[in-house]
Amino acid sequence: MKKLEILAPAGGPDTILPAVRNGADAVYLGASLFSARASAKNFSREELARAVDYCHENGVDVHLAVNILVRDEEIPAAMDLIEYACRIGVDALIMQDLGLITLTRSLAPEMPIHGSTQLSVHTLDGVKHLASLGLTRAVLSRELSREEIRKIAEGSPIELEVFVHGALCMSVSGQCYFSSILGTRSGNRGACAQPCRLPFAPKGKEGCFLSLKDLSIIPYLRELQDMGIASAKIEGRMKRPEYVAAAVKACRESLDSGTVSAETQRILRSVFARSGFTDGYYTGRRGADMFGVRSKEDVTASDHALFGAIHETYKTERSHLPVDMTLTVSSGMPAALTADDREGHRAHVAGEVPQAAVNVPLSRERCEKSLRKTGGTPYLPGELHMELEEGLSLPASALNQMRASALQELSRQRRVPRSKPCLSYEPLPLSPAPGPAVRALRARFVNCRVPDDFLDCELITVPLHSSEAELEELLRRGFALCAEIPRGMFGTEKLIRQQLRRVKAVGIYDVLASNVGAVECALEEGMDVHGGFGLNLTNTRSLQWASDAGLMDAEVSFELTLEEIRSLGGTLPLGLISYGRLPMMLTRNCPAAAAFGGCRHCQEAPVCVDRRQKEFPVQCLGGCTEVLNSLPLSLAGDRIERVSFEMLRFTIESPEESAAIFRAHRNGRKPDGPCTRGLYRRREK
Repeated sequence: MKKLEILAPAGGPDTILPAVRNGADAVYLGASLFSARASAKNFSREELARAVDYCHENGVDVHLAVNILVRDEEIPAAMDLIEYACRIGVDALIMQDLGLITLTRSLAPEMPIHGSTQLSVHTLDGVKHLASLGLTRAVLSRELSREEIRKIAEGSPIELEVFVHGALCMSVSGQCYFSSILGTRSGNRGACAQPCRLPFAPKGKEGCFLSLKDLSIIPYLRELQDMGIASAKIEGRMKRPEYVAAAVKACRESLDSGTVSAETQRILRSVFARSGFTDGYYTGRRGADMFGVRSKEDVTASDHALFGAIHETYKTERSHLPVDMTLTVSSGMPAALTADDREGHRAHVAGEVPQAAVNVPLSRERCEKSLRKTGGTPYLPGELHMELEEGLSLPASALNQMRASALQELSRQRRVPRSKPCLSYEPLPLSPAPGPAVRALRARFVNCRVPDDFLDCELITVPLHSSEAELEELLRRGFALCAEIPRGMFGTEKLIRQQLRRVKAVGIYDVLASNVGAVECALEEGMDVHGGFGLNLTNTRSLQWASDAGLMDAEVSFELTLEEIRSLGGTLPLGLISYGRLPMMLTRNCPAAAAFGGCRHCQEAPVCVDRRQKEFPVQCLGGCTEVLNSLPLSLAGDRIERVSFEMLRFTIESPEESAAIFRAHRNGRKPDGPCTRGLYRRREK
């Protein structure tokens, strides 16, 4: 069985030592650009190279996070960073952007790529799609239960990584637009302002029902290892060095001994917590107990004495790398010492010429005592072999110097960059395909109550779970139908495949897929796949991925401006959402259910209220919940170029309201009441 990797966060150079010396097997970090933790200190190029050298000397891998969505003009700089990472020997890249992933795979084929949790992969189909792109690891969504993780692991063709401790977002990673819509700070661009931690509750309740406790499933590390999970990931690139040290130490204890001491647990909670920890997703106990905020007690639990105790855990090097040594001492020849680190590195050093012993000849015991003094280095004495000619003498200082020189030489060799080849990046000629003179209109509904006004639409999207009778009635009325696969597919892959075959039997072949797992599943079932906004397509290379994958067309990210959309290259037909309450979050833990003590099977969407008394509808779909914007978006009458179709997205509107909105939109008139243009006219940070 392969040993589970403990993967620690490093938000800056000061967190490397706490991670390495407390037992991390790997660290992940970000450079000054293209990191999903843009507010962390991060690493300059020089600091990154030094971190790689030090980690490799200590037998620790380095994963570089290049895990934000990029725009066309940023790709050259991103590829320059990736080429640098290849040159200095970074061990893996963590990536989200599908365009940048496919480009990196072609230019740096020997660089391992790990699919970021921002890719929202939570199904075996999603993992298989990443494998088909040449990725070597998938970082799974944090909302998965142990049974769902186990099932994915049983069929996964690549390594899997699971978050085991740290901050827990309310939204499925990669599917949160809360910060960008409200404050133009995009989580998908590494600039999340965390508005979810503020007061936000269903009407009639008070509290922070978008703020979850920190995740901690550290007690289950051996269980994850038994499942075949490759890596246990600690969240926290924004956290202090003491937090990193405490979390790594707890993971090391859990994995090595099968338990975490009460003192270590106390320190872990004291250094950072939000009303304690939760394992609710992993154990399947979702609900109100998972919610929490950073309380006064949480803050005051950390003190100087606590931090002082934690500092002691990384004052000196952790000696853990076995080194086998062979010592040869013979008359007339310099003493020789060979040291092997079991990873292919070998050091040969020569010492003094031994002299004839006057009183006490050199003994095996004396040599062994000297050679085993590896404290203060990453090395641990392994097997010792000695060929000692009798009657000779060698000073203890000479033995000590040989040992020190051999270990220094091993360290030098271990620091040699493990460079990987990377071809030069050649920019794509950006020649945007002109959009049609008249854009098609499409509409998406959460049920099958579609007014006849929409017969003019090119395509009508309805839920995949709609009944056969409902679908057949819409087809009879003359609608061109598309079935929407839920963005949240947790534990429902088998059911979704059954539903795809059912709608196909009815005569519906078009499918809307907003997740790479949904794309893989629908393509395997022989459907015509249209890409949804949840794929987060933001550049020409990502559109090329969509085209190569076999998509018919795709909605681009609504975090792009109209000008950025206009400049996109490629030939794939594009669409955008031009009306609707934008989905700000996709969550597996309904805030309304948590606030009221369980699911109420709402007939109408509940409304959550923020501290400014703005109302945000909450709508359940496919086992997950969408938190919708307080205002609908409308681009009616706006000049839109490049796109082939507009998507009108209806959620809480009645059939009468949706028909009126459709007629107004078609005539270039905005709907009655306040609305927003979203981010189409203002660039997010």
